[in-house]
Amino acid sequence: MKKKGVVKGAPSGFVISLLVHAGAFVLAGLLVVFTVSQKEEKKFVPPKPVDRPKMKLKKPKVKVKKSAKPKSTSRIVTKVQQPNMPDIQLPEMNGMGGGFGEGDIAGFDIMPDLTEVSVFGASESIGSDLEGTFIDFNRTRRGSVTGIESEGYIAELVRFHMSGWREATLSKFYRSPKKLYSTTVSMPPLMSPLGPAAFDEPDNKAVFWIVLYKGQLVYHEDIKFRFVGNSDNVLAVRVGGKVVLDASREDKKYTPPLIDTSWLPDSADYRKWYHCHDYSAVGNLVELKAGEPKDIQIIIGESGGVLFNANLWVMVEGVDYPRGQNGSPILPIFQTAELTRAQKNMIYRGMPEDQVSFSGPVFNDYAAPSPEPEPSLASSEPEQGSDGATQTNEMDPKDTSEGMRTWMSKDGKSFEAQLATLMGRTAVLKTPKGKQVKFSIEEFSEEDQRYLSLSHPPELVLDLSKSSDQRIFKYDDNGQVGCLEYVFSPKIKVKSKGYNHPLRVEYWVIGSEIGGSANFLLDKGSQTFNPSELEGDTFTFSGQPVLMYDWVLEHIYQQRRGERYEGFLINVIDERGKIIAQRSSPTWLAKNLDRLKEFDLGQYFDDSCTEIWPTPLKVPAN
Repeated sequence: MKKKGVVKGAPSGFVISLLVHAGAFVLAGLLVVFTVSQKEEKKFVPPKPVDRPKMKLKKPKVKVKKSAKPKSTSRIVTKVQQPNMPDIQLPEMNGMGGGFGEGDIAGFDIMPDLTEVSVFGASESIGSDLEGTFIDFNRTRRGSVTGIESEGYIAELVRFHMSGWREATLSKFYRSPKKLYSTTVSMPPLMSPLGPAAFDEPDNKAVFWIVLYKGQLVYHEDIKFRFVGNSDNVLAVRVGGKVVLDASREDKKYTPPLIDTSWLPDSADYRKWYHCHDYSAVGNLVELKAGEPKDIQIIIGESGGVLFNANLWVMVEGVDYPRGQNGSPILPIFQTAELTRAQKNMIYRGMPEDQVSFSGPVFNDYAAPSPEPEPSLASSEPEQGSDGATQTNEMDPKDTSEGMRTWMSKDGKSFEAQLATLMGRTAVLKTPKGKQVKFSIEEFSEEDQRYLSLSHPPELVLDLSKSSDQRIFKYDDNGQVGCLEYVFSPKIKVKSKGYNHPLRVEYWVIGSEIGGSANFLLDKGSQTFNPSELEGDTFTFSGQPVLMYDWVLEHIYQQRRGERYEGFLINVIDERGKIIAQRSSPTWLAKNLDRLKEFDLGQYFDDSCTEIWPTPLKVPAN
């Protein structure tokens, strides 16, 4: 007889199967419930876009950045490689926590570094300037020698003009990869090799080259004016596709014009006025409508060698200009931005007296130009320097005398006394009644121990080393002009040990004019070091190379011009901002430290550190 299963009428195997499947379904349900009950993974949802107001950008006016680190500097030619437009970068936030630079936070700045500027332009564009391209007719694009002579050089310039000033016409000739950006065309008489050298082409022959400037000419209001210029040898201006001035000449041949042989001046004053060292060409009338730009191209060049100059002035219709000693009008220099003082110095130092004015139109559409004071050689009476700033050699590091102060011991007791001196780890204090008492430094509070440590600076010896290297620029097959490339390095020798606080070294190097009486700032800089962290006993660092020239302006001037080293000032400053060591040669630098600190590289001043203009050229009888 068959046994009955657990469920009536159903076999036991079938029932077991049902139970197994039921258990599986229950387990699956639990898994599903578990899965569903899991928290939904958080997803990143971007915030709503911020509605940022759009700014109508204008090209910035640019001034020389005072806080820029000094770089390779020359009164005529300098070097730098920078992009076409200034990068906008966030400043470094230095000096945020006390000590050196407390409160001295670098400001947000969009100004390009213009410490390296030549009369041919700067390596950064400020937007309202003219881009300059250097082209050498002595070499092809591949560097082979062309053997070009004066007639061929002029023929190529004429061909360039006939093409509509298309640069492709000159594509077979070598062009420098370096661009310069200029806000003026004002090159006083200078040795012709300095033109190629400004574009990093010092080995170029000093003849048969040009610089082609191009940009836009715009003014904030309606204006009618004429360009006035002279050159040795090439200068021509094209506005709106039309030549408005050809001031080029070959030797003393003024007509016909060299580049645009069909150009006819329409002014009765053409080659009538004597500027710089030549009679100036007066261009045809140019008319600009307010805010409406026109393309402008300017070509300058050299075909004779030895001496070069190119100067462009502006004569506004209806303006009566003052006259110089030779009866010629003192015209404002052409400029597309307000020139910095350093740029004005470079122009003024190479121009004759009574032939420099910066009070003219500035051809950009930012705003009306502000009045500019004319150069003045007058200087005020010198002021006395601050106390303690007249030291010519190292200050006595043992001179720790201070006024009365409140002292605190480790156990919290306070008393009034004056620090008389430090002897090793012992402080000698002088009470208000004149009694001297001695305390071990370890008996004072931490704050007072720090004060005593700072009051006992190390014994230092300050010096400045000068290394020089001669650089030669060839100006023709028969001669050359040289200059000295200096590198200045302050040296601080630590003669005592145990001082464990940072010290800041500041230095200034000055030069003086050859053929003049003014001084100027050659180099400056600062760095910080901790005497206890020195490897050895001497801390030194170097500035950037500085070029100094010494040459005779030939032909009509016969004047020796240039620069020479004059002296230096070195300060060593502790965390309190106190000068603990100083060396000044000449001594008047230290006496006028506050004024000296305000100068940028290239600024000119007298022996009282009062800013003055460079010594101009003396005009011979013409």
